[in-house]
Amino acid sequence: MKSPELVDLLREFYTERLRLTRRHEAGARLVGQYDFNNAYQYVIARGQSHLDWLRRALADLGGSEPGEVAPPQVPGKDQTAVLADDSRLIQAFLDRWRPRVEQVTDSRQKLMLHVVLGEMSEQKRLFDQALAGRTDLLGRRTSPSTASGRVLPTRWIE
Repeated sequence: MKSPELVDLLREFYTERLRLTRRHEAGARLVGQYDFNNAYQYVIARGQSHLDWLRRALADLGGSEPGEVAPPQVPGKDQTAVLADDSRLIQAFLDRWRPRVEQVTDSRQKLMLHVVLGEMSEQKRLFDQALAGRTDLLGRRTSPSTASGRVLPTRWIE
């Protein structure tokens, strides 16, 4: 794969990864259960890291960062529907990109893309576990207490 083709592939991957990150941000505003929302915050932070890696790769290859994406669609306000949709979207992303990443000949970029896909596979597992009702998504509690209440949809209230 020649450099212009690789830049195009990375730009397309970046755009789709950005769209998915924005979708997770929208989902986090609707999923108020404490442990599930914490998992969303983790997934969003890793998504931002992936986007940073892709920006740097594009800059190293002389490419430019694609622009912002359209606001994502969220399937209503039902927490279960939001989690299921996020799991489905990640699986679709993985199915679409795994074969394409195998065609990349630049070993550095291919390894980075494999790490992103591997972490996204783990993120799908988090959503699937949340759908199954598991609350130990990011670890087990050290105290016998359970989380109560809900996470607010916005961080700042004036």
